[in-house]
Amino acid sequence: MFKHQRLLENMHIPLWLIKDACWMLQFKFFSTIVALPTISVAIYLVIITRNSPKRFWPNLAVLFWIGANTTWMLGEFYQFDFTVSAVTLFFSGIAAIIVYIFIIFTNPKPQQTKS
Repeated sequence: MFKHQRLLENMHIPLWLIKDACWMLQFKFFSTIVALPTISVAIYLVIITRNSPKRFWPNLAVLFWIGANTTWMLGEFYQFDFTVSAVTLFFSGIAAIIVYIFIIFTNPKPQQTKS
């Protein structure tokens, strides 16, 4: 399962970059279409890592970030004011990373026993 997660995480990056490149180049239709698999992969990663806090929280932060990024893009393309929604998603991503950092620093690695 872990290899599958890593593959999805690595596949997710090019999707995100393609979406942002299309946004930058003003390819409204294509960037809107590519946003769907980008967000879908992020949602799936959050779901499959929900039982592993050290993997879940960063994936949740990425989902919030992509959601904010896509909301901003759609608002810009289609002249809607999604500023409040985008800012809320951005700050939710920051909150998720703060939780992750808290988990990392309050749960030290278990001591390995010497044999």
